[in-house]
This record gives sequence, structure tokens and C-alpha cells, in this order.
Amino acid sequence: MHHSEAPDMREISVADKAAGPYGIAAGPDGALWLTFVHSGRIARLTPDGEVEEYPLDSPSCRPMVITAGPDGALWFTRFQDHRIGRITTGGDIESFPIPTPDSGPFGITNGPDGALWFTEMNTDRIGRITSEGEITEFGLPVAGAFPSAITAGPDGALWFTLNQANAIGRITVYGDIALHPLPTPGAAPVGIASDGAAVWFVEIAAGQIGRISMDGGIKEFPLPDRTAKPHAIVAAATGDCWFTEWGGNRIGRITTSGEIAEITEYDLPSPSSEPHGITLGPDGALWAALETGGIARLGCPRPPP
Repeated sequence: MHHSEAPDMREISVADKAAGPYGIAAGPDGALWLTFVHSGRIARLTPDGEVEEYPLDSPSCRPMVITAGPDGALWFTRFQDHRIGRITTGGDIESFPIPTPDSGPFGITNGPDGALWFTEMNTDRIGRITSEGEITEFGLPVAGAFPSAITAGPDGALWFTLNQANAIGRITVYGDIALHPLPTPGAAPVGIASDGAAVWFVEIAAGQIGRISMDGGIKEFPLPDRTAKPHAIVAAATGDCWFTEWGGNRIGRITTSGEIAEITEYDLPSPSSEPHGITLGPDGALWAALETGGIARLGCPRPPP
């Protein structure tokens, strides 16, 4: 099913094409916080479109994924210089080096234990950082796995995608690790999110959305366009997830009742806008970062609880 006209979709220009908006998160201050991957900046966007930029100490540090932390600040990964960054809502910035060299941190999420958890794409590790900046690392039992996105699951553990090992991983706050191989070969999972009951993920190479239940059972739902390259995913409610289609230039929605899934897709206003991160905004709308310099806001009615 494919809709060309989205209910109340608009695009806000936040930067020039060279800046590359990539990650997006709702802050505790009622604003959206963005990473500009190419210009090495963090930006704050109010729901009415005001943008403020904060340059990081290294323009080439490649800030990627950003998340609201347990301490009222925003935390983000710096992929190129292997640091975890922190910015307060007032714009104070600090960063912490990851002990393992050349780790390539990518995904980051607020954990159930009052710490942040992140992935090390280059070194097959999952990291944990306290709000004071203390880092612990846990090695994965597989090499060249490319751990990518990470989310806190409904079971009090952390769940993450293994992009090159074609699996979903689970790590407890004590560091116990389990891996769940995907049914589709070469699916290359990236984005991951919890809907409060199960964990949802996207398969960028297979053009599918996946769901893993807490007992490890996996279901895969093919997109109408298998070349859409879904990238990031966020849950709006249980059984109701939204995702970006980096290759298809669309925002998609998957809703489930029982085993039946319905997929709806909405074209983005500008061609080839390269949608990456997506988040539920403080205003109840969906907000997606477009690497070509914009943010898309999709004001969809939330389903009744």
C-alpha cells in the first residue's frame, strides 16, 4: 500500500547540503536535537522551526546517533574520532574517549540502569558509559559483525543490530550476550526500536521490517519496494512503528494486529533527500533527519490508546 500524499507533511530547511543532518532525538526541553555528520555540529530545532547550532571541538568528528540521557543532557556518538559526546540543553559540550582504539561508535541509547549504552562498529563491542563518563566495554562473540543501532528492550536488556553478522543481539546490564540469527540471508539490519512489547528492526539490504519477540521469535515483513533501503525506526505505540526509507525517499509506517501487518508509505517532499534518523517529537509528530539539509515533520494522528 502506497500513499503519495501524507497527512500534514512539511519539510524544514535546517542547514546546507554540506552539513548532513543525520541523527535526531527529542530533548527534555521540548526541542529536537540533531547531529550534523559532515560539519561536526549539534543543532537544536524548536517545533516552530528555529535552529541553533553548536560546533564541536573537531569539525571532522562525524557525530552520528543522538539520544536523550538520564541526566537531562543529550548524548551522541562521534564515529570518526571514537568519542562519546554530551551536550546540555544550554549548549555546554564535553566528550569522552573510548578506551579501545578506532572503535567507531555508532548507535547509542538510554539504558534501564541509569547509563548510556552504545555500539562499537569497528571493534565488535558494546559499550556502557555512566553520566560521569566512565566507560565499560563488552566484547561480542563474533568478529566483523558491525554492531549498529541499539535500544533498551521491554525486558530490561539492551537489543542491537549486527549489520554484517546478520543477527539481532541482546545484552543484559551485566554483560551476558545472546545472538539471534535472521531468517533472511544478507539482510543487513540497521535501525532498532522497542514498542514496549517487542523489538522492531529494519533490514536495509533485504527491504524488510523485522520484529523479534522476547522469546527470540522473529517475523519479517517485506516492504512493497524491496530496494527502499529502510534505515531507522521508532515506535509510536505498541505495534505501531515508523521508519525512514533512505533509498525510497519515503517515511513508512507498519501497524500490526495479530500476525497481520499493514504497511503505509509517504513520499518525502524533496527528491533524493536521504532520510536517516527518525524520532517521535515533543509535539506528538514524527520528525526525520534528511541528510541533504532538511527535517521532515509528519503530523500523523496517534492511534487511540
